[in-house]
Amino acid sequence: MAFSSASLSRPISSFNAISFFNAISSPSLCFLKTHFKNHHRLGFGGSSQSLVINCSSPDMGSYSDPIDVRRPQISSMAPFNMTLKENSSPQSSYKWRRILLKVSGEALAGDQAQNIDPKVTMAIAREVASVTRLGIEVAIVVGGGNIFRGSSWAGSSGLDRSSADYIGMLATVMNAIFLQATMESIGIPTRVQTAFRMSEVAEPYIRRRAVRHLEKGRVVIFAAGTGNPFFTTDTAAALRCAEINAEVVLKATNVDGVFDDDPQQNPNARLLDTLTYQDVTSKELSVMDMTAITLCQENNIPVVVFNLNKPGNISKAIRGESVGTLIGGTCESASART
Repeated sequence: MAFSSASLSRPISSFNAISFFNAISSPSLCFLKTHFKNHHRLGFGGSSQSLVINCSSPDMGSYSDPIDVRRPQISSMAPFNMTLKENSSPQSSYKWRRILLKVSGEALAGDQAQNIDPKVTMAIAREVASVTRLGIEVAIVVGGGNIFRGSSWAGSSGLDRSSADYIGMLATVMNAIFLQATMESIGIPTRVQTAFRMSEVAEPYIRRRAVRHLEKGRVVIFAAGTGNPFFTTDTAAALRCAEINAEVVLKATNVDGVFDDDPQQNPNARLLDTLTYQDVTSKELSVMDMTAITLCQENNIPVVVFNLNKPGNISKAIRGESVGTLIGGTCESASART
């Protein structure tokens, strides 16, 4: 049975059944069955179609061979820094695939010369870009202490604690918008979601929408804390981490981690590599507030406290390397894992 290559190479949209039968040189009886299967092509919104031809004759029996007319050939090679296991699913050397990065307001201030240091926000953007381009899903919770800290202002000039905390939430939105602009300036798609509605400047926080953004490779910045007074942004970080099923909270600060004493007053203070949740609560270590630590403990969420100002620390923390202080988990080198 011979076929005309010109007929088979036509797109499905211009397929002519009469010309196809004329291209068959054998007198055998053929039954033509076409199945058009739509599927999304990677990276495009269009669809593709495939043609399946079933032919049978008394002499030849039956013949069925799918001819994919328009579907491109996809390489079986794994992406950069990825390996394929037996089930052909991509696996990377990173310990965590979805992380929540907590950036304090003080860290955004840098050398304290101004409320927000553009050099710091650009450094954060580049660090995040280096991991999102490898498939790591990143969500961020920002603080507002560089602009306004509600707990410090409560009681001043008749300002009650609730009003002071709401002002502090607005400060986190300012930081989030600034960080979003910096990230998008270097090509990182970013969305800001606020705990209370500010539709003109950001999306309202919707859990499923946030997860969908992460699955599409976008960075999501959570602002306005939990939306309630008397709760810190550390608690908001623990809460959002549990809600979006992130695997770890990376708490970026201006210090190298948790010390057994105040390093500013005691030069011999020792950096602690690992801690348990009980160590933090019993020793009253000023890592996170008790509500945040308890929430992490109940949901078995590890916390990594590290210095944001050292380049590469975010990537190291995601790989599970020893950086800063790990609370509630164990560190292992990526090279030591199989």
